[in-house]
Amino acid sequence: MSDRALLFLFSIVMVIVSLAASVWLVVSGQGATVDGLFLLLTCLLSALAFALYLMFMINRAKESLQPPAPAKPAAAKPAPKAATSQPVETS
Repeated sequence: MSDRALLFLFSIVMVIVSLAASVWLVVSGQGATVDGLFLLLTCLLSALAFALYLMFMINRAKESLQPPAPAKPAAAKPAPKAATSQPVETS
């Protein structure tokens, strides 16, 4: 099993476990206490972090499946104008 597949499966498991723990805290009533609220927020934050990582992995996999865009020829840059020096009159 490749590293990417293992990380993908681990991230899915972590999202499911975090959401399940959040649901359990709400259902059991422990989410109503101050400690339970912080634990609930921690569970939801870890689920969000792993879900964002999953989205990143999926988007990178989609990008690798698309054919590369054809290279555009570089546009010719115009030559810089030569600076002309004019004498300065002083009086």
